[in-house]
Amino acid sequence: MNNNIPEYLSQMAQQLREHMTENKIEKPLMVGIHSAGVWLANVLHEKLAIEDPLAELNISFYRDDFNKIGLHGQIKPSKMPVSIENQHIILVDDVLYTGRTIRAAMNELFDYGRPASITLVVLIDRGGRELPIFAQVIGFKQQLDADSDFKLSDSESLKLSIVKKY
Repeated sequence: MNNNIPEYLSQMAQQLREHMTENKIEKPLMVGIHSAGVWLANVLHEKLAIEDPLAELNISFYRDDFNKIGLHGQIKPSKMPVSIENQHIILVDDVLYTGRTIRAAMNELFDYGRPASITLVVLIDRGGRELPIFAQVIGFKQQLDADSDFKLSDSESLKLSIVKKY
């Protein structure tokens, strides 16, 4: 596995600039999904010099598997503006897999208003969709066995590894 995250993030920033230009998106609100999505969004937010503060979304209460997995011990609140009505949203996450995390994120976003658009940006698209969700900006694609996950180490080093679930 290639672990050159800074290079991927530079490519993603360029793809995102092009997407914003093509779609006439000005002054977007960048929203990172807790926690690795926030780490990646911080880097992209800086590279794109977005003026509005970075927003953070914690989707724990919106997950469809909440009854099975319960709450994570370190739940942090979402940090969102009071309203996102008619704003262009750039939603950032680390891995796109089944699509259920993104569905949960969109459900929470709509609690803050009806955005003009949502652009999905992910570092890794690992396939395996269960819902019809796709990203407009992708760092790279790599499939994994169902018993494995990608894991970003922390907000500073952004070192990527593959870990076994069980």
